[in-house]
Amino acid sequence: MKSLDELRAIREKMQKQVGLRSEGDAGIRVVVGMATCGIASGARPVLTALSDAVQEKGLTNVTVTQTGCIGLCQYEPIVEVMEPGKDKVTYVKMTPEKALHIVDQHLIRGQVVSEYTISGIMG
Repeated sequence: MKSLDELRAIREKMQKQVGLRSEGDAGIRVVVGMATCGIASGARPVLTALSDAVQEKGLTNVTVTQTGCIGLCQYEPIVEVMEPGKDKVTYVKMTPEKALHIVDQHLIRGQVVSEYTISGIMG
């Protein structure tokens, strides 16, 4: 059993990682589908990898959040990247390793990783 102070510290760390911000905030929003289908497919380690990498790299313009069902269960885990003034990018069948590649290529360098997108999988 953890002490109350330890639990508070864990809570604060997770709130910083997930960074729940309002819809009006400028910047990049990264949303991970965390419904039952996503969790069963491995979304939790993907969310953790994204949150940790964004925090470690000091990407203050990026918010990592979670949502419920995105509606494409067969493609879980799903990560959506939303940037102001750009089309939403939907990454599918994500893994923690792919998530780190997305952070490096898309979030830092601004280059969509097409082979991980829904159109890349289907095309």
